[in-house]
Amino acid sequence: MTMSVIFNLAIFIALIYFLYKLQAKYVPFTKRVFAGLGLGVVFGGLLQLFYGAGSDIIATSIDYFDIVGKGYVKLLQMIIIPLVMVSIISAILKLNGGTSVGKISAMSIGVLVITTMIAALVGIAWSLLFGLSADGLTAGAAEVARGQSLEANLGRVESLSFANMILEFIPANPFLDMTGSRKTSTIAVVIFSIFIGLAATGISTKKPEIYASFEHFIKVAQAIVMRIVTMVLRLTPYGVLALMTKVISGSNYADIVNLANFVFASYGALITMFIIHLLIISLVGLNPIRHLKKIIPVLTFAFTSRSSAATIPLNVRTQEQALGVPSGIANFAASFGATIGQNGCAGIYPAMLAVMIAPTMGINPLDISFLVPLIAIITISSFGVAGIGGGATFAALIVLSAMDFPVALAGLLISIEPLIDMGRTALNVSGSITAGSVTSKLMGETDMTVFNDDKPLNLDGEDATA
Repeated sequence: MTMSVIFNLAIFIALIYFLYKLQAKYVPFTKRVFAGLGLGVVFGGLLQLFYGAGSDIIATSIDYFDIVGKGYVKLLQMIIIPLVMVSIISAILKLNGGTSVGKISAMSIGVLVITTMIAALVGIAWSLLFGLSADGLTAGAAEVARGQSLEANLGRVESLSFANMILEFIPANPFLDMTGSRKTSTIAVVIFSIFIGLAATGISTKKPEIYASFEHFIKVAQAIVMRIVTMVLRLTPYGVLALMTKVISGSNYADIVNLANFVFASYGALITMFIIHLLIISLVGLNPIRHLKKIIPVLTFAFTSRSSAATIPLNVRTQEQALGVPSGIANFAASFGATIGQNGCAGIYPAMLAVMIAPTMGINPLDISFLVPLIAIITISSFGVAGIGGGATFAALIVLSAMDFPVALAGLLISIEPLIDMGRTALNVSGSITAGSVTSKLMGETDMTVFNDDKPLNLDGEDATA
């Protein structure tokens, strides 16, 4: 390890200590998250300035920063399955029946799919506004390799039908899915948890003593799991610091400048869709500004981590404690939203790519015979992204292959993929929160006292020093 790397690590540790002191002084959680974000941007920018893009010193330093950044993401992944299981079972026991479960599932998925369709239209509009085209894009070694990789995965995509996509959600071996072995494991665990909850309510009158024991067990399990969730989520500012430092210091800004049109168009589309989410929130009678203020911390983490799945615990906690959404609805929306109907990855991104590639195929992107099938394919395939994994990349593969477009052209954007993916992930999470908020409000379950409370999200509680 060189002295430069040791020096970088010393600064990084000092920044972590600074964030710890903020926590010890009970600085609000939201402010600590933004402090981690800001420090990560500044520190990452300085590393880039002093050592340059692609520096071995930066690469080695990032390996150690990842202990905090990736380590935090792994801890979040550790608690996803236990959180989803106990929360959904507990919610069903409180509902005491399957009718509400069906309504919650249908409404949550419905909002996700409809907003994905809208996101596709937004992506198309911004692509046309900027006149994006794949013509003139150059392919270096990395782009060529990426294109070959996409073509190699094409067989997996073409073998999937819509029916197969749905079958991927069914838990043939729920214990295997509890290990997170499949891309659809979260949804599979949701389904298995529903069965457990419904089975328990089914014996509530016939075997009340057994039901009472099981209900008590779930209450104990939920209390312990939620305590673990709180312990892990308190580490969010440190994770954001490490993740943002990695992104900023490891970015190649020359490539970003070369593809500036796509970057600006993408973020224009993403911001437009964020605004549409807020409009939907206002249409169901919720204050969109208050909603936005309360979800900023979870969007910040989604932006830096680039993982919708890892954001599930903070997503659920935000919906429950800041937006007044019941636990069951919050868990359904967050779990479904991490795998189905992702507005950024499955909506905007494939739509923009298709519009870019269309002119190279001699197709007028304004032609209605091109736009209608494109929107339909994007909407249906938003179920399939989870079925094969890989987020936006495989969403693009599904759409482009269905349109008979060359999938290798998607590899031309590999150099700006991390930058775009940050915004896409934040939009995915915003979509799942919107689904939870809308479902809760339409079902009359939203605790408006919690929603109207201007207190920031607090993970410290009375035992903050624990």
